[in-house]
Amino acid sequence: MDLVTDVAIIGAGTAGLAALAKVRARGKRLVLIDGGELGTTCARVGCMPSKAAIQVAEDFHRRHRFDRIGIEGREGLSIDAGEAFEHVRDLRDIFVDRVLAGTTDDMGDAFIAGRARFLEPTVLDVDGRVVRAGAVVIATGSSPIVPDEWREFSDRILTSDDIFEQETLPVSVAVVGLGAIGVELGQTLHRLGVAVTGIDRLETICGLDDESVARTAIEMIGREFPLWLGCAAEVTPEEEGLRVRAGDESVVVEKILASLGRAPNVQDLGLETLGVARDSRGVPAFDPHTMQVGDLPVFIAGDVTGSEAILHEAGHEGRIAGVNAAADRVSRYRRLTPLGIAFCDPNIARVGAAWSALDTSAVAVGEVRFGPVGRALIMGSNRGLLRVYGARDGGRILGASMVAPRGEHLAHLVAWAIERGLTAVDMLRLPYYHPAIEEALQGAVQNLLSAMGADTPASPELEPLSS
Repeated sequence: MDLVTDVAIIGAGTAGLAALAKVRARGKRLVLIDGGELGTTCARVGCMPSKAAIQVAEDFHRRHRFDRIGIEGREGLSIDAGEAFEHVRDLRDIFVDRVLAGTTDDMGDAFIAGRARFLEPTVLDVDGRVVRAGAVVIATGSSPIVPDEWREFSDRILTSDDIFEQETLPVSVAVVGLGAIGVELGQTLHRLGVAVTGIDRLETICGLDDESVARTAIEMIGREFPLWLGCAAEVTPEEEGLRVRAGDESVVVEKILASLGRAPNVQDLGLETLGVARDSRGVPAFDPHTMQVGDLPVFIAGDVTGSEAILHEAGHEGRIAGVNAAADRVSRYRRLTPLGIAFCDPNIARVGAAWSALDTSAVAVGEVRFGPVGRALIMGSNRGLLRVYGARDGGRILGASMVAPRGEHLAHLVAWAIERGLTAVDMLRLPYYHPAIEEALQGAVQNLLSAMGADTPASPELEPLSS
C-alpha cells in the first residue's frame, strides 16, 4: 500500500533536519528518507572532526614557541598520531550521537531507511515502496570529488570522508586542491609529522581573490609546507609510491589527499522526471530565495545545490525549503551575508562581497597588519593582514578578506556589521576592549575611514547626543 504524507524529505543531513524542524512545527505529516550513514556530514566527517584534529595539531605545534617564553624541554615532546586520531574519532562519535539523539532516534515510522527515486514530481520509489507527498525536499548532500583516472590506485587516495579513520598516518602526502579543506588538513598533517606538498591549479588558496591578502596567506602557509600553485596535478603510480607532477615540480608521495571539492549527490534520484532544466552537475534549476525547483512543489537545500558547502548555509536553505514545503503559498526569503572561514593557523576568511565583484572606483579599503597588534603579539601570532571594504559614498561596510590570528571572530563581526547595514562610523562607535584581537578590526575601520577622504566627522568615534 502506498504511503501518503504531506512532505517527504530526502536526506537526513543538516539541510534535511532543518527542513524537518520547520515542517514539524507547522503540524504537517512528514517522512524523512535516508539510505546512508546518519549524523550529518558536519558531525561525521566535516566541521567537527576536522576542528578536533586541527586543535590537536595546533597544541603540538605550539612547542616551537616554548624556548622564547622560557619553557624548556620541547625536544622531549612527541605525538602518537594514531592516539591523536582515536581522540578525534571519540569526539566525532559524541557529536554524531548528539545529532541522532535529537532527531532520527525518536522518529519511528516517520523515518524510512532507503534510497529514494522520483517517479513523478511528488511520487517517490523508496526501495520498492511508493511514497506520495504533497511536497518534496531534496537534501541529499554531496560527496568528495575523485578524478576517474585516479580510481586505479584508489587505495592510496584519501578524502575528507575517510582521513579521520586512519589508524596510522602516511609518511608523505600531496594535498591536491587548496580550498579551505585542503589548507586546513594539509597544515594539520604537516604539524603531525607528515611531509606535505600542497598543489592547486589556481594561483591562490582558500578562494582568496584579494591579491594582497592572498599573497600574505600564501607566504604564511608556504612557510610550513611547499605550495605549487597555478598548475594541475598529474599523478602516475610508481613502485615506491605515487609520483605527482605540477608544472616543473615533481614529488613521490605515499598517498594523495584529494580535496578537489564535493559533487552534489543527484545520481539515481530520477531528477529527469521533474521536467526542469539541469546544470552540468545534474542539479535542477531553483530559486535561491525560495529553494523551489521550477514551479513544482519540490524544493532543494544544502550541499546538493552545488553552492557553498557550509553548515550555516545548509541549515538556512533547509529552513527556507521546509517552511515553503509546508506552506500553502511559496514565500521568498533574504539570504545570509556570505561568510567563509578556513580554520588554519592563522585563520583565512572572506566576508560579504568578494573583492573581484566590487567596483573598485566606488570602494575604499582599510587595512591593518598584525605586527603591532598587542593581543596578537602576546599570543606570538602577530602576522597577517586584514582588509575591510567600504562604500566611498556613505561608508557602508561591504566586505572583508583576511589572514589573521583568531580571524574567525573578526569575520563574524564584519558579517554582522554587513547584515545590519553599519557604516565605518557606526563600527567605530562600538566598544573595543583592550587588549583584544578585535582592536585590529578597529584599526582597519579607522584606516578605511581615512581612505574615504572628505566629509567624515572630526571625531567619528564619538556619538553626539541630541539636545
